[in-house]
Amino acid sequence: MSVQEVEHTPGRTALIRPGVLLARSVRPAARWTQSVERLDGLFLLRLSPGADPCEIAASLTERGHEVSPNHVVTGQPLFFGGPTGAPRPAAALAHEPGEPSRVTVGLLDTGVAPHPWYAGAGWFRGQPDEVLDADGDGLLDHQAGHGTFIAGLVLRQAPGVRLRMVRVLDSNGVGDEAGVLRALDALRDTRVDVLLLSFGCFTYDDRPSPLVERALAGFPDTVIVACAGNTASSRPFWPAALPRVIAVGALDSSENGRARFSAYGPWVDACARGEALTSSFVDFDQFQGYAVWSGTSFAAAVVAGAIAAAARHMSPGEAAGHVLDRPDGRRFTDLGVRVPARR
Repeated sequence: MSVQEVEHTPGRTALIRPGVLLARSVRPAARWTQSVERLDGLFLLRLSPGADPCEIAASLTERGHEVSPNHVVTGQPLFFGGPTGAPRPAAALAHEPGEPSRVTVGLLDTGVAPHPWYAGAGWFRGQPDEVLDADGDGLLDHQAGHGTFIAGLVLRQAPGVRLRMVRVLDSNGVGDEAGVLRALDALRDTRVDVLLLSFGCFTYDDRPSPLVERALAGFPDTVIVACAGNTASSRPFWPAALPRVIAVGALDSSENGRARFSAYGPWVDACARGEALTSSFVDFDQFQGYAVWSGTSFAAAVVAGAIAAAARHMSPGEAAGHVLDRPDGRRFTDLGVRVPARR
């Protein structure tokens, strides 16, 4: 699917799917619409040639309608390999599976590959598998293994928890708002104590998509964690910057300062090591099930795992407070409270 770079506000670029608009109702945009596709209570409107999704969205939003361009979301690291390069093979890492827990972490990502850490776990059956080489060139795709890496980080922090994976990113780390909304709808009637969103985007107007905001509001008892982005800027990154989402930035490998690629700002709530982490990975070519990788999505996985571990003994909301509001927690300006990564 194609991607278009837009600059609705000078100097503030965003990525969208060209020629389409997401809306809760067809009628407000009917005069610009050629065809309509229904999406789980929403509509994807294919616009007439020359119609500008951002201009239409801005006009209709001012009139109180819930519409959005179909923003392109990217996994963090970015689909071209990430701020510190592609993942690197690592030696095998020991992991104790821990006692089974009813705590469930929802992961919206690339899928999950079989791995010794969890292949025998009951939750693993039926999960969407990783796509490793979609173009058939014999090389691992740029973000293949991202979901598997995330899964391992969560389980390292919270051994024994259940994972529920929904694929929203392709093997190059690219997805879109429509796919995210579908995934959230698929999870709504299942138990999700902690929801981890390891992707995000800039929006055309630097405001949150009203459709994503409404969809996340449908999880009132779930703690939602999202990566702050590998943007090295303070520009709000969505959905992390939403008020009820815990936005997570990345610390360097010493955990004493911001990783150079991490977003920052007053909207960032927490931080964890996001540089040179080792976790589970796919078995492909030079990789034998383990990798070293860097990115804010991995810091977000550390935080989500810490909250899931605490949720064994309390409600998810109480667990989030336990992890983030400790009086002895170290805080960084524009990065929030530090959550230690389990060694």
